[in-house]
Amino acid sequence: MAEMDLTPKSAVAAFEGDDGGYYVWSFPALGEANVGAGKLVLKPSGFALPHYADSAKLGYVLQGEDGVVGMVLPSTSEEVVLKLKKGDVIPVPLGAVSWWFNNGDSADDLVIVFLGETTKAYTPGVFTYFFIAGTQSLLGGFSTDFISKSFNITNDEADEVTKNQKGVLLVKLEDGKTMLPTPFSVLTRKLVHQLNVCATLTEKEFPFLKQAGLSANLIKLEPFAISSPTYTTDSTVQVIYVVGGGGRVQIAGLNGQSVLDAEVTAGQLIVVPRFFMVAKLAGEKGMECVSVITSSRAVLEDLAGKTSVLKALSPEVLRISLNINPELQTLLRSKSN
Repeated sequence: MAEMDLTPKSAVAAFEGDDGGYYVWSFPALGEANVGAGKLVLKPSGFALPHYADSAKLGYVLQGEDGVVGMVLPSTSEEVVLKLKKGDVIPVPLGAVSWWFNNGDSADDLVIVFLGETTKAYTPGVFTYFFIAGTQSLLGGFSTDFISKSFNITNDEADEVTKNQKGVLLVKLEDGKTMLPTPFSVLTRKLVHQLNVCATLTEKEFPFLKQAGLSANLIKLEPFAISSPTYTTDSTVQVIYVVGGGGRVQIAGLNGQSVLDAEVTAGQLIVVPRFFMVAKLAGEKGMECVSVITSSRAVLEDLAGKTSVLKALSPEVLRISLNINPELQTLLRSKSN
């Protein structure tokens, strides 16, 4: 673990077309930590074909005001249709069938980053998708007679069902056509959460997170501000995506060793292994980061600030442990307010 390469990484294109693209991160640290990440970009009228995946994940909307997601949750027979906009968090439970659409009529792309865990994935560190439409549709893996008998249709109709859609992952609706059905505002408020302030979002604040088994954290730092060292207390892993700005990130790990001290920029991904401690220092443009933690009841502890672990220790224990004089011990505790 001490030799794990935690260097910040950028995504690479897995698929690109006129309708948008899907971009992935794939490097050893993700697999070793059993987490994954991907980014969906939909041009106006771009439509991501219905699919399910081998991993639970959270989507965080980076850009766009007119996104739509349709989802059929496991063990249900009804589709829920939800509206998405910049700053929204949407859990995608394991096995949920979903489609995604950019209903905007301007040049504004819909961009969503997906972060999650891959403990049940075919390949650790990678989301694998299973499509039910398009040239990679699972329906295409069955013979015509199986499809016709399954749906009680003719062979010609079965061929239409399995072969008419020539799109791969993404397609674009024809000009003048809009995506139906209309998003349900009541369900949107229940199943989508706007994360626009610095906070850790767990199932306590957003119960739907329980189905994905994940929590989210958002940090916005002013220029040259610091987010003091933090760590998770429950053997969970953090996957951090740099939304905007940039700065410097340090991670300390086993035996108190520095395992990362690197400059980061928008679009890069960082993995923080379980129990490791991470701190962020914003650059001249500030820094905004969103992270997903592999528990719906995540607990983040600070080493400094009002909830500091060091502040919680009694003065005598703190002074003896750090081998510092009483004046510095008093100053250290006062600075944590």
